[in-house]
Parts: sequence; structure tokens; C-alpha cells
Amino acid sequence: MGSDTEAEQSIQKEKKKVISLAPIAKPLAGKKLQKKTFKLIQKAAGKKCLKRGVKEVVKSIKRGQKGICVIAGNISPIDVITHLPILCEEAGVPYLYVPSKEDLAQAGSTKRPTCCVLVVLKPAKGELSAEDLEKLKTDYEQVADDVKELASDVI
Repeated sequence: MGSDTEAEQSIQKEKKKVISLAPIAKPLAGKKLQKKTFKLIQKAAGKKCLKRGVKEVVKSIKRGQKGICVIAGNISPIDVITHLPILCEEAGVPYLYVPSKEDLAQAGSTKRPTCCVLVVLKPAKGELSAEDLEKLKTDYEQVADDVKELASDVI
């Protein structure tokens, strides 16, 4: 009847995230890759190099923009995102799943939970300074390499 400690509550939250994970959520990022990916998304959001939501991501991929597609694994109904991995594979865009749409939205600087985001190197308007582009590019390439390695392990 006593109250749970903060550690027990966080463990329960993690279990809920794992339980609600979609069966197609592969390749799923581990904790280390999640952290790197969320940092990249935060930087990209600050530089306006982020596409949020299924509609915007699909439109960008069909137009030939390259980037890293990050998809939430706890989407319901799952039909909303089932076409994204196929679209990404056809376009040669690396993709990965993260367990929570809430964490994805928080990294992307929005309050509304987000199904997916596409990290691109070119901002929506204007240009990035050479220094900012270089910082973003190094993080981008590091995460892209990890995603490709993860995807090769799944196959």
C-alpha cells in the first residue's frame, strides 16, 4: 500500500514501453544509439533540418531528399507507419525504430507525440553556416553508420 519509489516507477514506465512495441519495429535502436539519435534530432530541430510527421516525411522521401528516418515503435494503429520502411528502402534512406513516440517528439522540440521524423542536412529555408553544417554532418554520419550496421545485423 506504500508509494513506489522513483526508481520503481521508471522501471514500470520502461516495461510499458517495451510491451506496447509494434511487432514490425526492427531495427530497434539500443539505449546508446537512441541517445545519439535523440541528440542528432535535437540539433537538427534547432537548425530547422527536421521533417516531422508521416505526411511530411513521405513527401520529402518521394521528392528525393536524403536523410535518416526515425520511426516510433509504439504507434497504434500500426497501419499508419507500415509503408515507411519500404519507402525508405526503395529510396536508399536509412531508418530505425525508437520505442516511444513521446521521446521522439520531445527530442524534436514538439509537445505533440510524433510518429516519425526525417533528419536532413539542408534546412527548410536559407542555408546553414559552414561550422553548423560540419557539426551536424559529423553527428549525422556517425548515426547513419550505426543505423546501417544495426540494419545489417537484423538482415
